[in-house]
Amino acid sequence: MASSSVVMDQETALELVKKGSTLLLLDVPQFTLLGIDTQVFSVGPIFKGIKMIPPGPHFVYYNPSNKEGNEFSPTTGFFIVTHPSEVIVRKWHQQEERLVRISEEEETRYSEAVQRFEFDRQLGPYALEQFAEWRQLSGYITKETIERIEPIGGEITIVYESGMIEKNPRTAIDKQLVEQLRDSKFSKCAAEKVEKKGCYYKDIPHVIKQKDITGGELTSLNLDKTSLLETILMEDYEGAEGLLLGELQFAFVAFMLGQSLEGFLQWKALVSLLFSCTEAPLRTRSQLFTKFIRVVYFQLKHGFDKQNKGNSVGKGISLFLDDTMFSKDIFLFRLCKEFFPLVLESHGVDGDLLLWTRKLKSLLETAFGWEFKDNADIICEDEDDEFSPVIVPPNEAIPSEDRAS
Repeated sequence: MASSSVVMDQETALELVKKGSTLLLLDVPQFTLLGIDTQVFSVGPIFKGIKMIPPGPHFVYYNPSNKEGNEFSPTTGFFIVTHPSEVIVRKWHQQEERLVRISEEEETRYSEAVQRFEFDRQLGPYALEQFAEWRQLSGYITKETIERIEPIGGEITIVYESGMIEKNPRTAIDKQLVEQLRDSKFSKCAAEKVEKKGCYYKDIPHVIKQKDITGGELTSLNLDKTSLLETILMEDYEGAEGLLLGELQFAFVAFMLGQSLEGFLQWKALVSLLFSCTEAPLRTRSQLFTKFIRVVYFQLKHGFDKQNKGNSVGKGISLFLDDTMFSKDIFLFRLCKEFFPLVLESHGVDGDLLLWTRKLKSLLETAFGWEFKDNADIICEDEDDEFSPVIVPPNEAIPSEDRAS
């Protein structure tokens, strides 16, 4: 019986190797930290990549190390979309310390070698037991999402973002992130890099500015951003809710795994937009908000899964969000404090939306220790937070365009 079980396991593994895709990584220096999805490897002397990768979108990221393996450069990451039995090849560029593509002829030659199992002993297996977790973080990310958002060249790295953030550090948390970058031993390296265009995220206005309406009407539009959400959905996402959720997940993955400040700001903007709607979740977009709450639930659940912090190898890659980023002083607490009563205390709320709102509230209370008491309580806010409610004095018009960021 034991022998039969072993044979079955070997057969299953062989089938997975054949049907799964392979990421062949050539000449990656020892001690480099390399991750795919929520899994991280420390590169050893014979490491040549990862096999048995399930088909679909994945995020690959790495931190070059010094010769001793105790200091790491900033994270660089990129998305890939794999197909059954496909082989994707990247090669380490010694001078630039990054993974680059190779010629089509070379890729074909290496792919054939992989299919002949010539590299099999040098390939680490994708941990299939963690794939479900990755799907919860990336279920709305598609090939279209990646092609629409990824930067030119596909690389997402903080070393190209310092200029973007420093030009306009909007809030205290943004300023804190910039300071962390500036104080880093790699800040000089980042400053010397040629600034590149970042990801092509959609612009999400944080304030509605409109001509020829009263201050009271403008305040109402900013307190309930349902109309702004509808405009953005139709104009920027072609009415497809999945595209918006895909961008939300793309930004979070870029932030959490790729250490991208730009990703954090886009995730913050989208989360703030949806949590600032009052009519949409109850009437016009209940299904969207059920999906949205579910997405955020798994993002925060995995981001703060302290029991699994052992998955992070060394200090170069952080798979988990910093607790200080979600103290009661941060935007998320205020938004949730206002949103939860809206759903939980209303009548006739969609059952699934009610269920996932309760689950998210419970998670925040247990993981962060947040207490959502009477909404009349004074809420500690960052006075510079651009996502705070906008109150416009009566009859004060804002001479601006209909949509402004």
